[in-house]
This record gives sequence, C-alpha cells and structure tokens, in this order.
Amino acid sequence: MTMTTTEARALPAARQHGKIGDEILRVENLKVHFPVTQGVFIKRQVGSVKAVDGVSFTLRRGETLGLVGESGCGKSTTGLAIIKMLAASGGRIAFDGDDFATFSKAQEKNFRRSVQMVYQDPFGSLNPRMKVCDIIGEPLEVHGMANDREHYRARIAELLQMVGLLPYMADRYPHEFSGGQRQRIGIARALAVEPSLIVCDEPVSALDVSIQAQVVNVFMELQRRLGLTYIFIAHDLAVVRHISDRIAVMYLGRIVEIASRDALYANPRHPYTKALLSAVPVASVEAEAKRQRIVLKGEVPSPLNPPSGCRFHPRCAQATQRCRVEDPVLRERGDGQMVACHLEGLEG
Repeated sequence: MTMTTTEARALPAARQHGKIGDEILRVENLKVHFPVTQGVFIKRQVGSVKAVDGVSFTLRRGETLGLVGESGCGKSTTGLAIIKMLAASGGRIAFDGDDFATFSKAQEKNFRRSVQMVYQDPFGSLNPRMKVCDIIGEPLEVHGMANDREHYRARIAELLQMVGLLPYMADRYPHEFSGGQRQRIGIARALAVEPSLIVCDEPVSALDVSIQAQVVNVFMELQRRLGLTYIFIAHDLAVVRHISDRIAVMYLGRIVEIASRDALYANPRHPYTKALLSAVPVASVEAEAKRQRIVLKGEVPSPLNPPSGCRFHPRCAQATQRCRVEDPVLRERGDGQMVACHLEGLEG
C-alpha cells in the first residue's frame, strides 16, 4: 500500500517517526499460559492452559495482518498480550524496536498511546452511563491531549465525522445507537490518541451481516487516510480476505500458516487452512457445486493437554507417524509463504 506525500504530511506527530513499510511490531515465540490449580486451602498448580504457545510474526507499518482460526485457538489472547492487557508467560514482543521487557515509564506511556484496541462487543465495550463525548474524550484527558474545552469538543466532533457519525451525536448515550453505530464510536475512541497500531478483536462479528461491510470499509478508509497498522482478528475468512494484506492461521495456540492474502487463498498449503477455506461460500453456483468440502473430524483438543507432535494430527486425514511424534516448525516454503507441516508435498 502506498501513500501520497500530502497524506504523509497529514499524519499525526505520533506516527511520523516511522515510514510506511518499516517494521513496527515483532513477536517472537510468544507464550501465554494460565495456571490450573487444585485445593481449597492449600492450592497447588497441576497444569497450565496453553492458550498461546510459541507464536512468532512481524508487522510492517501501514499493513493489515489478519489473524484467523476457530474459537479457542488463541487469537484474541495473542491480541491482548500484544496490547499488554495480559502478561506473557514467555517469548519476546518488541514495538518500534523496543522490547516490552525493557520499557521505561516514558516508553510505557508512549506505548499505551500508540497502540489501541477495538473490541468485539459494541454493546458491552461502551459505558451505558457515559455520553459519547465522555467515552471518546476520556483517552484525551488521560493522555493530556485536551488543551481546553473548545479544543476537546472540536476533537470529538472531528473523530465522530471520521467514522461516519455526526457531531451532534456526542451528547447522546450508547443505548440510543444501533450496533454498527456503537462500533463506530468504539473506533473513534481508539483513534482519539492518534495511535499507530490498532488491534481489532473480531470488530464486526457481533454485527448484522448488512452492516459488517460498512464497518470494514470504515477501517480501510481510516488506514488509507492515516497510515494505520492493523491486527485484524476474526473467524470470518471472507471479511479477513477483504481487509488483510497478510493472513496468519492459528490452531490450538500456534500459527500453522502465514502468507500474503492472495497466496493463501490461491494456494493454501496446510491441511487446516484448506479445511477452513473449503467452508467459505463462493459466489458462483457452478464453482460451489464442484468444490469439495473438507469436513474435519472430532473436536479441537484441550489446550490444557495438547497432543504430542503436530497439534492438528488427531483431526488430519493425511497425518503420518512423524506428525504424531515430531513438532513441525514454521518454515518458509516459497514466495514468503510459511507453513508448519511435515507432509511430503510441503517439504522444501
């Protein structure tokens, strides 16, 4: 994605220190484990839920990375760890080249401003007792960006217009809006502090299908105008295809395939990715009739006790003995496409 000189000059100061295409985020072997304990008076740990267990990827400025997978695969937990709402159990996360583990207080404050989140539930993520102006304006006050009342109101009006709402709506309460409008308010709140990276946690999954495309288009227009970077978490592959530059497929706490959008949809290489894409409806009736649907057997194993070897092998029709005992490594297989699979056809 390219940006004109005029648009680049219009970027807020918080985003001018990096160029479009530069690395903004690096995640290496990220782990988020939740301890499982037993006992009433004396608790002892008997295991851990491995919600995220060795996730690695990089993200460039101005890019959208789609993060997809079934419910419980760890994609939302990954997002929460990236914005520091959940503590990582292991691994490394670096934002703009600075390691989370070595953040100073000043770096921590700057990070809180530079990285924001749009939540899944547009109904539960807004305080019903607060007016829209206070919901959007609260981050401005926290970060000292509201110089005076006039500037405060003008900024809120500007943010509302950026997401397709009208300034007079600032004095209304959340219950007076539809689901799509509430999500736009959530987007405006995230934009208030001029972030460079926004983690979008299934931001359209709770909306009516007729509204989803409108909200996705808002995200895309804001990215074009402001040079934003997104991590777009979703389970709807059609939505992810529309907005993403690259897509990472997660299964049971790990990334099994990561590739550009076009490469992933044209040539999915991991059996799990193939199964997911086979379930996506296509517009052509003839193509739909000829297409073979891949039905996965069994349930997703428990992250408390994941299978040995490849975690997908209990549900994979092509699994070999090697898959059952040896953990596959995410490796590049050509054209930047990375796959974690032992199958002979993927050996490179």
